[in-house]
Amino acid sequence: MVPFPPSTPYLTRQPLGTGWLALIGLALLLAIVWSAVFTHPRFPLVSPHPLLQSLGTATLTLAILILQPTSPSNPQAKLLGAKLHAGLQLLSLALFIAGVAVIETNKHVSHGEHFHSAHGFLGVLTAVLFVVQYVVGVLMWKVPTVFGSEEKAKAVWKYHRFSGYVLLGSVLATVVSAAETDYVKGRLGVKTWAVAAAAVLVVVGVFPRLQLSKLGVRH
Repeated sequence: MVPFPPSTPYLTRQPLGTGWLALIGLALLLAIVWSAVFTHPRFPLVSPHPLLQSLGTATLTLAILILQPTSPSNPQAKLLGAKLHAGLQLLSLALFIAGVAVIETNKHVSHGEHFHSAHGFLGVLTAVLFVVQYVVGVLMWKVPTVFGSEEKAKAVWKYHRFSGYVLLGSVLATVVSAAETDYVKGRLGVKTWAVAAAAVLVVVGVFPRLQLSKLGVRH
C-alpha cells in the first residue's frame, strides 16, 4: 500500500483507503451482537461475555487502524499513533479479560464443559497469542534493553506487527465461531453468515492498508 499523504491530518486518516470498510464491519458486528443480547432474556453470567468480547474486538481493530498511517517521515504523528495504539490495546486487553472472567465464572457455577466447541479451542489459542503479543509489545515499548539494545528491539517490531495481524485474524475467527455456539445461535438467534460478513468487511478494510515495508518485505 502507498503511505498516506503527510498533508492529511493524522486523526482523519483512519477511514482512508479501505479503512471505512473495516469501520462498517465493526459497526455491523456491534449492532448484531448488542441488538441480539438486549432483545432477548439476559443472564448475568453469560450475556456480558459477547458484549465485552465484541467491544474488545472493535477496540483491537481500531488500535491497528490507528497505527497503520504512521511513517518515520512524521515522527510526531508516529509518536501519537504509538500512544493511541498502546492505550487502545490496553483497553482491549481489559475488555477481553473481563469477558473471559464472566464466561469462566459461569462455567464454574454451572459446572459447564470446557473445549466442547470450535469456539472454545479458538478462544484458548487466541488467548495464548494475546499474551505473547502484549508481553513483547510492552517490553519493546517500555523496556527495550531486554532485547539487548534499543536497536535490536526496533528490529523485532516487524515481527510484532506481523503477529498482530495474525492475532486479529484469530480473534475474528473466534468471533465467527461464537455464532455457532448454543447460546448465540440457539438463544440469541444470531446468523453465522451475518457475523462472517462483518468479519470479512474488517479483513478487507484492514489488510489492504498494510505497508509492506514495515514488515520488512520490501524497502
